[in-house]
Amino acid sequence: MYYSSEQISKIADRVVSQCGSRDPELIIKRLGINVIPCDFRVQKGAYKVILRERFIFINNRLSPVMKRIVLLHELGHDSLHRAEAQKGTAFQEFDLFSMQNNRMEYEANIFAADVSLPDNEILDYISEGASSGDIAALMGSDINLVALKVSQLKKRGFDIRELEYRSDYLN
Repeated sequence: MYYSSEQISKIADRVVSQCGSRDPELIIKRLGINVIPCDFRVQKGAYKVILRERFIFINNRLSPVMKRIVLLHELGHDSLHRAEAQKGTAFQEFDLFSMQNNRMEYEANIFAADVSLPDNEILDYISEGASSGDIAALMGSDINLVALKVSQLKKRGFDIRELEYRSDYLN
């Protein structure tokens, strides 16, 4: 299933409301998802459903900011792509986080941006003249995730300028 920006935003808002938090570790705990630290060399994370149990595998060498973003991204797969994961669709190492030609990775990144970066805070910072780098630093995020969020706000009708981002920022 393909999701629009608006649909992903609504799903992200529902998860935040249901769990009462934007903290990915708390959301994961409240949703009953298992987190398995891994000694990945390149890969940052993965989402799998095994015998109806949900798992997030996370590289145990990530910085706190990147760990948070990767957990949010994998939560995006749980919220948006669980049915595909249950069918055995693999989230292969070389595909993870590359948004180029991969709708599931793109959608998971939009979900991560919507959960971690509330619209009102982003809009307030933009109205104050903050750059994407400033916003990322103030919100403990990544400049590319901020730019993706701004792009989504623009698609949803907000009159703001888009910020540049790399589509492969989590590689």
